[in-house]
Amino acid sequence: MTRVFSGVKPTGHLTLGNYLGAMRQWAGVDQHRADALFCIVDLHALTVAHDPARVRRLSRQSASLLLAAGLDPELCTVFVQSHVDEHARLSYLLECVATDGEMRRMIQYKEKAVRERERGGSVRLSLLTYPVLMAADILAYGTEEVPVGDDQAQHVELARDLAVRFNQRYGHTFVVPRATLPTVAARVMNLQEPTSKMGKSDDTGPGIVYLLDEPEVVRKKVMRAVTDSGRDVVYDRQERPGLANLLEILAACTGGNPAALSGVYESYGSLKKDTAEAVVEVLRPLQKKHKELCADPGYVEGVLREGAERAREMARPTVDAAYRAIGLLPPVPETVVSAVR
Repeated sequence: MTRVFSGVKPTGHLTLGNYLGAMRQWAGVDQHRADALFCIVDLHALTVAHDPARVRRLSRQSASLLLAAGLDPELCTVFVQSHVDEHARLSYLLECVATDGEMRRMIQYKEKAVRERERGGSVRLSLLTYPVLMAADILAYGTEEVPVGDDQAQHVELARDLAVRFNQRYGHTFVVPRATLPTVAARVMNLQEPTSKMGKSDDTGPGIVYLLDEPEVVRKKVMRAVTDSGRDVVYDRQERPGLANLLEILAACTGGNPAALSGVYESYGSLKKDTAEAVVEVLRPLQKKHKELCADPGYVEGVLREGAERAREMARPTVDAAYRAIGLLPPVPETVVSAVR
């Protein structure tokens, strides 16, 4: 069975973009067809200034939302990254294979480093090297497919490069993964800035639909979405990004086609109204299930504990093999230590 790995970073509240671009596919497709692991990658949340309590709170919320979205712990493995030591163990080995130039060419590093400097902060070393940790997340499990939004495809390419390089230098150790992208709404854009991704780390709330937004809040945000000059409703991602974003969201929510839907509407208002209602209906069952899970925190904690145990069992043989391959001395068995004493 195909091995699939993907994750969410608890740096902000999960958004409609996270759901349409990833979570819905994980629940509806990936966990049924593959040996799938889904991870709250909390170590990645430490690459910028953060509030420790907020990271913990968002990690719990992310886990609950993944389950509310339909991930079934009987079908897949749901866990927290920091609960499995193999991620950090493998990351350092891969740092010994990666190059400084590769890290500095990462688009997200360039963008985030600029934002940190503009805010008057310093750029943490972990912001530069976190793509290597992401590669470790993927490679530790013999992952074959990584379902991601198109903005993360570069990181999967890095994981491929590091796997190939490690295998060539030290012997075959890692499976070389590939990225898989959803066909519609691969990258949901900000409703107020339709040329920018709807990112959970961005606090410009009016352009972001969060998964736990109340229906009236969702409607207000969609109805106030930035559109484009002109009156006709056409689907053109380059020339009419605001309209294209709304059409893609509507298509993703209803199972339609953005280009075909553009011919249905004669006004921006009617398109916005239908898009808002479609989003509200998509989020309704998720929000109901999330409320139920919040009332039973012990269940979520149990899922994460059992998920970490399974993930650890899967990752350890590969990571141990990488340690041996790169030249590290294996630990002395406890029975030998006892005999020496």
